[in-house]
Amino acid sequence: GAAGRLLAAAAPLAALALGDCGLSEEGVKLILHGLCSNTTVKSLDLKGNNLRTVGAEALGKLLRQNKSIRSLTLEWNSLGMWEEGFSFFCQGLGANNSLQCLDLRNNQINHQGAAELAAALTQNASLQELDLRWNNIGLLGGRALLNCLHRNKTLKRLELAGNNVPGDILKAIEQALDHNQDRETILSEAQNQVYVLNKEVLSLKNEKNKQFLDFMDTVDKQKEEKAKTERMSAARVGQLQEILDEQHSIMNSLKAKLQMTEAALALSEQKVHILGEQLNAMKQEQASVAECHFRELQQQKQESADQEGKLLHDLSAAREKNLLLRNQVGELERKCKVQQDELFQVKQDLANTTAELKLRAVQAEERLETEKRRFKQSLEDMESLRVKEVDRMTQHNEASERSMQDRIQRLETIRISLEGELSQVKAAALAERGQAEEELIKVRSQTRLEEQQRVKQLEEKLQLMTESRDEAQNCCLKQKEMVAEAQARAKQLSLHADGLRRRLEELQQDLNSKEEEKVTEVNKVKVELQEQIGHLEAERTAQDGLREKIAALERQLKALSSNHREALLDKEGEISLLLEKLRMKEAEISRMREEEAQRASFLQNAIMAYVQGPPLGTHSSRK
Repeated sequence: GAAGRLLAAAAPLAALALGDCGLSEEGVKLILHGLCSNTTVKSLDLKGNNLRTVGAEALGKLLRQNKSIRSLTLEWNSLGMWEEGFSFFCQGLGANNSLQCLDLRNNQINHQGAAELAAALTQNASLQELDLRWNNIGLLGGRALLNCLHRNKTLKRLELAGNNVPGDILKAIEQALDHNQDRETILSEAQNQVYVLNKEVLSLKNEKNKQFLDFMDTVDKQKEEKAKTERMSAARVGQLQEILDEQHSIMNSLKAKLQMTEAALALSEQKVHILGEQLNAMKQEQASVAECHFRELQQQKQESADQEGKLLHDLSAAREKNLLLRNQVGELERKCKVQQDELFQVKQDLANTTAELKLRAVQAEERLETEKRRFKQSLEDMESLRVKEVDRMTQHNEASERSMQDRIQRLETIRISLEGELSQVKAAALAERGQAEEELIKVRSQTRLEEQQRVKQLEEKLQLMTESRDEAQNCCLKQKEMVAEAQARAKQLSLHADGLRRRLEELQQDLNSKEEEKVTEVNKVKVELQEQIGHLEAERTAQDGLREKIAALERQLKALSSNHREALLDKEGEISLLLEKLRMKEAEISRMREEEAQRASFLQNAIMAYVQGPPLGTHSSRK
């Protein structure tokens, strides 16, 4: 029932957080079974739920069936302890194609689990971020993950801190991840360029096809007009031959023929006019095409100029980042100087405390010597015991002074190492500064508390000594009882000294643990700085690649401009050929006109000769 309610509440949400809820295995299984068919939840958080084999198998089934979850958090679940369940989970991960971010921190994954994860990553093609910090992967697991990255080309981020993986393997993994990122960026840029070039090629093909079709239409029209003119001329020649053969019907048909010739002349003039208009239209189209090409060249030049401006802006941003990093380095150096001053003050405080302790010890010795002189005869045993106690106190003070000097030397060595590391690293040390300040404050407070406790103890001891002296003066007759009391006090002092020694050992252990923490933090800072340096180098390479791309685009623009020029020259040659053809046609039309005029004149002369000549009957009678 609780699982059903949770699923009902998660149905309209995009993220489901169930971390540190203490869910049972059956509840987790029911929730994951319900999420197998869910399509709205994008992020699932199950950290700190102590999942076992049943939970791991349910997670594997979820990864096989669900296609909507993009982020999965499984921190603090100890999945690596259950080999069968974890292998089932890895199989589900290999079959998934939607998950992008997976968090497996603190899951006790060993090298075998890492090998199974590597096998799953070779099949997975969607995971981009994987967090495996604070596990037990080791050398073999690191090598398995490195080998899987040769096949997996989608993983961009892999965290392996706290896994005892050697540095060379970590560097190789970082290089493989950087190679994957560079590959994706290059592929995206190449796809964009191919898309743009395909668009340009299609536009050019369409324009050329349109121009070719227009030219073919004009040629077809001209051929049709030629066929029509040839047919008309053949018909006219046949009519003239029929007119010459039939002289008797010439007079009746001359008027109609003259009208037909005038109409044909009018049509030919109209055709000439139409051809002139077509020539003008062709010239205008040529001018418009030239203007369009010129505009396209200007647009391409503007786009190249915009790209150059963007690249210059990116370069300026990178320079500003470098300046900010230098400023941060300067601030870190100042903070180091402040820490050195604080260490010097701590040394002075320690020296003052040691001097005060020595003075108090000297005063105690003087008092003891006076007491010895007064009670030589009555308290020889007590004086020997007191001398022993004073020796123990001096030894204890000397040991404490030596431990403090050792601490100072260790702090000085730590300070020198920190200065060297800060000079090499020079970045990302803000966290170290805060932690170092807190540790210094803790050390000061601890040293002050220890000094106050020691002073109080010494004062109590002095008070006990004064009380013992008074008791010795008042109770000289009870020497046996005083000896017994002195022995008991000596035992107490020895026990107290042992407790102080134990405290000193505990403090030394604390200091060693703090030193180890500092070393780990410094290593983390080094790793982060190396990552930042790698990112900066990647940005530089990307900038170089962009410059090369700009040069390639400029070359492409030059090639396109040369192609456009060649196309324009070809079109101009075609237009000149068309003009020459039109001139030939005009010459043919003029010849046809002259021939028709000659034929008309011949007909007129024949008609006039026929009209002016004598009739046929008179000529025969005369003969």
